[in-house]
Amino acid sequence: MALSGKLIGYVEISKKGDVFHDLFRHNPNEIATISPDKIHACELLDGDRGAVGSLVHWHYSIDGKKKSDKAVIEAVNEENHMIVFNAVGGDLVDDKFKTMKVILHTEKKGDAQLITLTLEFEKLNTSVPYPTSFMDWYCNLLKDIDAHGKTE
Repeated sequence: MALSGKLIGYVEISKKGDVFHDLFRHNPNEIATISPDKIHACELLDGDRGAVGSLVHWHYSIDGKKKSDKAVIEAVNEENHMIVFNAVGGDLVDDKFKTMKVILHTEKKGDAQLITLTLEFEKLNTSVPYPTSFMDWYCNLLKDIDAHGKTE
């Protein structure tokens, strides 16, 4: 069994990609208002909000358990609304993974607008499961954000 891996998920969205990009890059603390059952807070620990090299601290719940992780914004691309977070401390990298990168970007597929979510990781050992529950949780978070503010 390989220790390194990559999972890719796609979420069709109705909002424009810049809405997600701006939210995750410049206003991640607002996600706690949009989806408080998943995200509890996001604090800027170092650097300028949204800038490459900034350190953010995420507080969240997954599978009924409160967690927190620190992540550095590793890369940003305005053209395709991409942001890369590299986890540097916390529950993910301390307990299960040597490395964990979360890459979000938007793209057009025909008439649809998609967010592509990529998890690149290296597990601590072969007994650590692939982060499929984290992928499912993240995709559901993106759906919550997309549904926010819609009237049926």
